[in-house]
Amino acid sequence: MKKEIMLRKDELHNKTLQSLYFGGGTPSILSAGEISTLIDEVLKYFSFQNDIEITLEANPDDLDRKFLKELSGSPVNRLSIGTQSFFDKDLKLMNRAHNASEAEGSIKRAQDFGFENLSIDLIYGSPTSGFEIWKENLNKTVALEVPHVSSYALTVEPKTALNDWIAKGKVSTPKEDEQNKEFYYLSEFLKDNGFEHYEISNFAKPGFYSRHNSAYWKYKEYLGIGPSAHSYNGNDIRNWNIANNQQYVKKLNSNTLAKETEFLSQEDQFNEMIMIGLRTIWGVDLNSVKDKFSDRVFEHFHNEIEYKIKEGILIIENSHLKIPEKHWFMADGIASDLFIV
Repeated sequence: MKKEIMLRKDELHNKTLQSLYFGGGTPSILSAGEISTLIDEVLKYFSFQNDIEITLEANPDDLDRKFLKELSGSPVNRLSIGTQSFFDKDLKLMNRAHNASEAEGSIKRAQDFGFENLSIDLIYGSPTSGFEIWKENLNKTVALEVPHVSSYALTVEPKTALNDWIAKGKVSTPKEDEQNKEFYYLSEFLKDNGFEHYEISNFAKPGFYSRHNSAYWKYKEYLGIGPSAHSYNGNDIRNWNIANNQQYVKKLNSNTLAKETEFLSQEDQFNEMIMIGLRTIWGVDLNSVKDKFSDRVFEHFHNEIEYKIKEGILIIENSHLKIPEKHWFMADGIASDLFIV
């Protein structure tokens, strides 16, 4: 990874970083010293804003006192903890390595070692729990004074234990109406407790928006290092590293980048702008659509949104197209209706 950082040092136009993010796997299996070594490598080629956000994704079972003590002496200043639930039944269903006690304990330990900028993941719509358990998860989150929450509906993926259990009738299929109910309760409850619902799946206290995620949602350039990591030039080029660890290492040992590249057409760029923008409180900047795309694309856009605006599914505020929050659970479907296919 240090070799890749060196080889790709000239790919970002902006050499002053506002966010550095260790994620996309289980980076908390690294030692604090190894994490600091990677940060030092980045600093050879880039500078950091004075208030840079440096996030480490971590499993609750990795956040013991020894690791947190060492990590508190590193530049890492934000933790994203894969809590998922504070109830053992849910965690067993999701095949998580940690239990409910570790989920809560890891947050308290992190706070004891000075980590105030914390985000946790929560999963709703689990067939092993119900609405009351979901409310308890949210009550626990607020009581723990966590300033950022990312929350997603439980989905059933092929070739997983959950999919097999459902097929055998051991577990019920997640119900969309229950997930819908829990999503809107989540939103209202967290807003009542001082959070801002700034993206469909993300909630933050003022001043705690994720800079890393916000860069994605605002189409900024980013550089991804490591197997399977994705990068984007902020315009029309996306690339990703191969997923095979051995091939990744072999190529870099021969000073060859282990990446593949995709050039995004106008239609691709338009679809991404719509998909991402309509998931956020910022919406889609109408002037950007007009300036960036051809008359043909803008005419398509204008024609497609007209009917949905009349229906109230879309609104325009301050020259930005948005989905009213009451329709956010349907955002992916609404956005896909606007795509150029």
